[in-house]
Amino acid sequence: MMRKFYSFILISLVSASLLAEDFTNPTARVKDSVEKVISILKDGTLERELRWKSIGNVINQSFDFRSMSQSILATNWRTATPAEREKFVEFFSQYLEETYRTKIEAYTNQKVEYISETINGKRAVVETLIITDNTEIPVNYKLKNNDGIWFAYDVVIEGISLVSNYRSTFAAIVKNEGMDGLLDDIQLRIDKYKSSNEPTSYSESTEDS
Repeated sequence: MMRKFYSFILISLVSASLLAEDFTNPTARVKDSVEKVISILKDGTLERELRWKSIGNVINQSFDFRSMSQSILATNWRTATPAEREKFVEFFSQYLEETYRTKIEAYTNQKVEYISETINGKRAVVETLIITDNTEIPVNYKLKNNDGIWFAYDVVIEGISLVSNYRSTFAAIVKNEGMDGLLDDIQLRIDKYKSSNEPTSYSESTEDS
């Protein structure tokens, strides 16, 4: 269930800087993100690669990947070298983008309702429901205020945190193979997704997702 709806997670988290919107409000930030990315997805004049580049740029502008990476690595962040930290942030942002590429493109007009927001200093949680034809999925977006602008750093779907999910997976790799092993593992994952998302193998990658 969790992986099935990651397509809409990224849609709901991202935000383009195409217009000078007010991103000082966390709910407005999330809502604006939904509308802009869905607009890109629905634009039939865009070729597949151009559509994805547009969405990819939006993702990169909207996530606080450093905070997310720090939370995912937890104690391993403190013991990693500065070079390892920077490489992990770079690789993880690429990995997240590639992982959900096909899933984002599989968007099929799900609707989102904005339930509430809770602000606690520089942190906020925006509660929403993703509504499909036969179910409602609770999704909470965790955001962080960086210099007056809200950025996403975690998503909780039906009580399951994206950050916590990756933390347990990556911690096991670091324990067995060290940071070098983790970085190599993520690089292999990135290469795999890039290969599977080549236009010639699109139908095959969709079946494997």
